[in-house]
Amino acid sequence: MMQRWRWIPNALTFARLVLIVPFALALLAGHYRTALLVFFVAAISDGFDGLLARQFNWRSRLGAIADPLADKALLITAYMMLTWTGVLPAWLFAVVLGRDLLIVLGALAFHYLIGQFEVQPSQLGKLNTLIQILVVLAIIILQAGLPMPPWIMTVGVDLVAMSALISGLHYLIVWTGRAWRSR
Repeated sequence: MMQRWRWIPNALTFARLVLIVPFALALLAGHYRTALLVFFVAAISDGFDGLLARQFNWRSRLGAIADPLADKALLITAYMMLTWTGVLPAWLFAVVLGRDLLIVLGALAFHYLIGQFEVQPSQLGKLNTLIQILVVLAIIILQAGLPMPPWIMTVGVDLVAMSALISGLHYLIVWTGRAWRSR
């Protein structure tokens, strides 16, 4: 009976992908409270789809790929729009995007040159994602005029840059080592 509902986590993931458009438009227009609301709806849907997938074993290969991509797309969109509107420096967006491109291109190179592998985020990668989420959330809260200390901007930019560089370097070292050992 419950198996007929196993599509719900994937539907929530794709709904999160759709939410990227109003989120980006709200940031572009400077409607930070609306962007904050959309961000929270996306976060709740992310938590709920993960809960359903684990609780009822409604995991799927599509969900395993689409869920982290939806999360990453929302986060990259936030950094891109905040850069586009002058809230964040362009170099920070370059670091954030560069790290992700390094990981994707490295994974593709490993797959096509070495062989299949299981995608497992490292602890440093998870910490980087958490830092990126918390910082972008704090910056949107600050931009929305809600209570947030103004120093969060400077500290947040530095934290994101450091964690992106460290975790990107970590991935590079680990996967280069695995590729070297596999050859």
